[in-house]
Amino acid sequence: MRDVRLGDDIDDYCVRCKRVMNHDVVSVLDGKPAKVRCRTCHSDHDFRNEQPPPPKVDARKAALFNEVLKKVDPDAEAVAGTEVDVTDLETVELDEPAEEVAAAAEAGESEPPPAPKKAVRGRAKK
Repeated sequence: MRDVRLGDDIDDYCVRCKRVMNHDVVSVLDGKPAKVRCRTCHSDHDFRNEQPPPPKVDARKAALFNEVLKKVDPDAEAVAGTEVDVTDLETVELDEPAEEVAAAAEAGESEPPPAPKKAVRGRAKK
């Protein structure tokens, strides 16, 4: 296979389109593409070898999950990325049990939904 040259068409992950798209090679370093330009949105970015960037949310989700677990069981120490068996966790009692809500709905005791507001055009009348 030949070396990559400027202007060649290659596939790469576009950080703006968030998917693998066709790109033009904008710069080459040591025979490999360094910068590419998306042919769809025309944004320039570093060549990523068709790999999406690692998600940034995982660390925050793990921290929030561990915080919730500490509130449920303060003695347990959860490690980020470990699976937890949710069958062992305690259930939380709600103010109004589901059976009572279902019985009230069947008996017709639920409140009717609010009427939609009418759109008002022009000036308000006095």
